[in-house]
Amino acid sequence: MEDVLEVYRRPYDPLYPMVCLDELGKQLLSTPRGQLRLQAGQIRCEDYEYARHGTCNLFMAVEPLRGFRRVWVTARRTKLDFAELLRLLVDEVYPDAERIVLVTDNLNTHSPACLYERFAPAEARRIASKIEWHYTPEHGSWLNIAECELSVLHRQCLNRRLSDLQAVEREALAWEAKRNQLAITVDWHFTTADARIKLKHLYPVINVQN
Repeated sequence: MEDVLEVYRRPYDPLYPMVCLDELGKQLLSTPRGQLRLQAGQIRCEDYEYARHGTCNLFMAVEPLRGFRRVWVTARRTKLDFAELLRLLVDEVYPDAERIVLVTDNLNTHSPACLYERFAPAEARRIASKIEWHYTPEHGSWLNIAECELSVLHRQCLNRRLSDLQAVEREALAWEAKRNQLAITVDWHFTTADARIKLKHLYPVINVQN
């Protein structure tokens, strides 16, 4: 926990961008009977009946100090999908960075090992060498700013029925563009000193004997 909190205290450096990464599943639903007839002065209403069309996944990378985020919509969230996402971060989103300071949770798919399952060893090593890993602790995913940003995405954009991956991608990218245009940053206040007071119960008790 303290490792991530210390990372959040680092000043902005475009050569070492601090990027938080997380993912969110989205159930794909349609309304077979369509929308109910609109009435003047009322919000849009849908029939209660819905049809399932599987699921999709959204990866979120957010650079809180810059007010920048990227969303990718995929059919799955396997190790291979995560490895490809890391390549995109290194080669397309941050090609000029010396190293990406990456904050993510400790799922078994979130490790440099996934790169070696997706790419040849030399390519996997090239990508891995551009990433500095920092993990949120178990049951501490709330420390990941990307999870906070995914919550905003869900409330503002995805909290409704969308029937296919293309519709989710279209809506998510429109949300991304607007939020990036506003350059909405994240001002993180919770510090290591706060953790040692408010989360004192998580620290071991050491009895010092004279």
